[in-house]
Amino acid sequence: MIVLVDLLLMLIDLTGSILSAILQTFLRPRLKCIDGELCLITGAGGALGRLFALEFAKEGAHLVLWDCNAAANEQTARLVRELGVRVHTYTVDLSKRRNIYETANRVRAEVGHVSIMVNNAGVVAGRRLLDCPDELLERTLLVNCHALFWMTKAFLPRMKEQNHGHIVTVASALGLFSTACDYCASKFGAVGFHESLTHELIAEDLNGIKTTLVCPYIVDTGMFAGCEIRKELRSIIPPLEPLYTVQQSMKAILAEQQMICIPRLMYIPFLLLNLFKCILKVRNSCPSSHFPKLPIVDQIGAFAGPIKPLGPYA
Repeated sequence: MIVLVDLLLMLIDLTGSILSAILQTFLRPRLKCIDGELCLITGAGGALGRLFALEFAKEGAHLVLWDCNAAANEQTARLVRELGVRVHTYTVDLSKRRNIYETANRVRAEVGHVSIMVNNAGVVAGRRLLDCPDELLERTLLVNCHALFWMTKAFLPRMKEQNHGHIVTVASALGLFSTACDYCASKFGAVGFHESLTHELIAEDLNGIKTTLVCPYIVDTGMFAGCEIRKELRSIIPPLEPLYTVQQSMKAILAEQQMICIPRLMYIPFLLLNLFKCILKVRNSCPSSHFPKLPIVDQIGAFAGPIKPLGPYA
């Protein structure tokens, strides 16, 4: 009986979300002003991080840029300064909790309190589970998932004091469907982190702190160079252009949208997968062979992107 109630509530919530998405398609959402806000972006030396920095700069936000690659991070800062925006750079290894907390203290002392945090940094090992060294597996999970907790613990308290802020989690469509073991596990964690954090903030009536989950399909940044997309998907959904991905993400952030899948086609398998899970709960049991095979990438071993695992975050 409880399962049926859960299924009914899920369907009601799903219907509401679909109707809301349809309305937003035809009605232009009101975009908030972030002029003068202090925005921290991780992985700012990578392709997506650099574009996020430029887009936030165009909106008038002051920037704090974090990356493990000092040279790439400074290059992003130079581009931002050309727009006349105040920017500060910090070299940070997000796989090290102490490094995050110490740098967060420096930011508060030297720059001020962060009101927008974009958790964009990400790495991938790109190898099958048994072929992947433990160090690379651990680094993927630390940077893509664990760092989200440490970053939030470092900057959320001040946001809560003021009931004002915005936390953006750049996950992936691969955080919704299983394929590359290490990367998907870390992005599944990122999705769960976002959902849990959102629920915590709602439960505490902190309606001034917004959250946005960004789930793009594979983005053509070089991070996934060499991987083979399933042939059924190649012609339908080619890899995304980085600029398009960031521009769509910015629209969702400024509209205070809780989640965005890029492209919109990615919403369909996501909704179907969740509906399928609810049906399985009703049946109470199902052989593993009945689960749908939904990997996007076929050839994990063909990855060429993570040759430099300690390079700038994508």
